[in-house]
Amino acid sequence: MRSNLFKFSMRLPFRAGINRFSSLVFGILFFGIFTGCGIKKSLQDRPDISKYTQEVSEKVIVNDSTFIQGNNFLTKNNYGLWELYVEGNPLERGLANGNLTQSLYYKQEKVFLNKVNSLVPGEGQQKFLAKFLKWYNRKMYQHIPEEYKTEIYGVSRYASSEFNELATPYLRSLYLHGAHDIGHALQDLMLVGCTSFAVWDDKSEDGNLLLGRNFDFYAGDEFAEEKIIAFVNPEDGHKFMSVTWGGFIGVVSGMNDQGLTVTINAGKSKIPLMAKTPISLVSREILQYASNIEEAVAIARKREVFVSEAIMVGSAKDGKAVLIEVSPNNFGVYEVENTSELICANHFQSDTFQKDRRNLKTIEESHTAYRFNRMTQLLDQEEKVNPTEAVAILRNKEGLNGKEIGYGNEKALNQLLAHHGIVFQPTDLKVWISASPYQLGAFVCYDLNEVFKNRTDNPSLVSLSEENKTIPASSFLKTEAYKNYEAYRMLETAIETEIETKIFTKTNTVAALIHLNPKYWKAHYLLGRYLYETKKYREAVKALTEASQKEIPSLDEVALVEKYLRKAKRKIK
Repeated sequence: MRSNLFKFSMRLPFRAGINRFSSLVFGILFFGIFTGCGIKKSLQDRPDISKYTQEVSEKVIVNDSTFIQGNNFLTKNNYGLWELYVEGNPLERGLANGNLTQSLYYKQEKVFLNKVNSLVPGEGQQKFLAKFLKWYNRKMYQHIPEEYKTEIYGVSRYASSEFNELATPYLRSLYLHGAHDIGHALQDLMLVGCTSFAVWDDKSEDGNLLLGRNFDFYAGDEFAEEKIIAFVNPEDGHKFMSVTWGGFIGVVSGMNDQGLTVTINAGKSKIPLMAKTPISLVSREILQYASNIEEAVAIARKREVFVSEAIMVGSAKDGKAVLIEVSPNNFGVYEVENTSELICANHFQSDTFQKDRRNLKTIEESHTAYRFNRMTQLLDQEEKVNPTEAVAILRNKEGLNGKEIGYGNEKALNQLLAHHGIVFQPTDLKVWISASPYQLGAFVCYDLNEVFKNRTDNPSLVSLSEENKTIPASSFLKTEAYKNYEAYRMLETAIETEIETKIFTKTNTVAALIHLNPKYWKAHYLLGRYLYETKKYREAVKALTEASQKEIPSLDEVALVEKYLRKAKRKIK
């Protein structure tokens, strides 16, 4: 579910989405902000913490990568993954989380908000944005369970005051839990591209359920540097793990001690007029309180969301996985028949959405169907899938039939920008999570049976991971192709900036885009676009023609290439 809300590239759909969103903002402000409609209550709302003790145990700093607070702890393993353990009631969990991860919380918030500021650079515009967020999120507090508001409040007690111009720490934390949803909604766009799968019975090596997914939420390279593997032992509900980041208690990928897994994939959404329940908190509630598919469906059904999302739920008790497909106005559940594999990209598959206009448009115009078909091919090539083979599938960089489509192409399962890849073996309560970079680093194994065993009064000073079961890093990291790709990414960003600002200094190096990533449509497009902007029209036609013959992810991007190819040809004439 790749969200490019904060990937500031020259992609036409993204810019179009921002323009549409800006128009919406200006229109509704006259009816909302300046009339104070419903804002005051939301700004004053706070969870009732009077029933909880607010005493916080002293944080013990063991070294620069290990911290202990009572039974709670945070430590960094040899693979660069942070391991967080918190327990207790909602306030205790939130306070422990915020206290232990304070520096990580600050870094994530700074990275995230700096990206927002680069999109909205003027001081006046930023103040305008702050007012808009308060109006837009005015009803969110009514849709979030008191338990999670309390936990978020506890975390926010350790937030920096540096960003208070946007909102107070608690409100800011609340708003950021909905950023994932807003990132999807900003794109009637469909610039997300995660693919997940589940296999069981005759399709998995041991006959038990096995799931894998890539999480492609992109908010800049820095945002993915400090991944946290959170292990939560709540006073109520099931113990669970999730992959997260500083300040975030929602769930995008996780598994509980009942062998129930949750992952989320974005669907096609229109821009909503009001925030409701962030999808990550719906999946968090499922993980904490459901032990089987029926219970998961019941929880999802009772929550009002404000974007469309597919929630893949795997259940060891049921021995299978299903998709819970939610939208602001509809709800569906998709189960496969006469097969033991389930695939999810970014379109809905249940009967509920078969005639949905937005869903059909997504299938036709985006890269979701292509990735779905590629996943189908890769699973067909494996007679039975085990965790190592699941990781290989998640790391696959080629297109249909093994075609070379360039590194970073959104039609690939591995787009080389994932926040994390993850594999679950729910029956055994085992999970493998990728270390950086992307899903190319080692997939570090954790056994929830071991993690939660004898945890009380036994804070960890060593990694909770299972070293002997960890899957090694990809050999691709040692290749010249990988080095070239990283160099390409840097040059791509520089070229995009020059095209946007009309300040051209890379005339002698722009052609290196092709050398560094020759099969990628965008390398040829950016070269052609640069040549067009610098009035080298014949050379631009050649590069843009080459781009048009490559595997381009979406119809919007096909139209973008064709537009500049036509313009360059007209300039020659």
